[in-house]
Amino acid sequence: MGLFITFEGVEGSGKTTQIRRLKTYLDRKGIPCIITREPGGTLIGEKVRKILLDPDHNELVPLGELFLYEAARAQHIKEVIKPHLKKRMIILCDRFCDASIAHQGYGRRIDLKWVEQVNRMASEGIRPDLTLLLDCPTHTGLRRALKRNEVLRQEKEARFEKERIQFHNRVRKGYLTLAKKEPRRVKVIDTRKGEEKVFQEIRRIIDKIIGPRIRGFKGSSQK
Repeated sequence: MGLFITFEGVEGSGKTTQIRRLKTYLDRKGIPCIITREPGGTLIGEKVRKILLDPDHNELVPLGELFLYEAARAQHIKEVIKPHLKKRMIILCDRFCDASIAHQGYGRRIDLKWVEQVNRMASEGIRPDLTLLLDCPTHTGLRRALKRNEVLRQEKEARFEKERIQFHNRVRKGYLTLAKKEPRRVKVIDTRKGEEKVFQEIRRIIDKIIGPRIRGFKGSSQK
């Protein structure tokens, strides 16, 4: 089987940048890997993403929001995650089940047992081998996210950025709580160190994990 690595964090934590850097790093080592994301990653998932992130959809109720995420996740598991794991590839995924616990569980205050149950159903019990939690103060992350949206003209994907700071504080608390519960899987990285130092820490973590397994990845050029 392959290796399933997820990136989590509050809005503006730098996940996309670090995922791309890690992909380049693994490519140079000749290790086959893909980047994917949630919601999204499939044709259907990307359409669901547009619904979920559109700020015009501010009447979307918490349970409806949760079920839309899980629907996109089920499609993602079927079309992307399971097939690439079977191909013994490394999957770099921007958000997964932890995001639902943090956002819909802690953020929206949906019963955590419900969120965990539908997570298990949608993911077919598949769990990440490693989760990199890019942590930063919520106000810092929001400032970065709003600036990014302005530069990239992504206002049509800014529904969560427009939430009150209290919501984002609960989301961050949820993530950190998950990290305390599962310290072997979830590694917290302080993004206030700056992009380069964050990547150096990610690289150290990845090298430690893939080093003993590198021969097992199909197409690896390492001797």
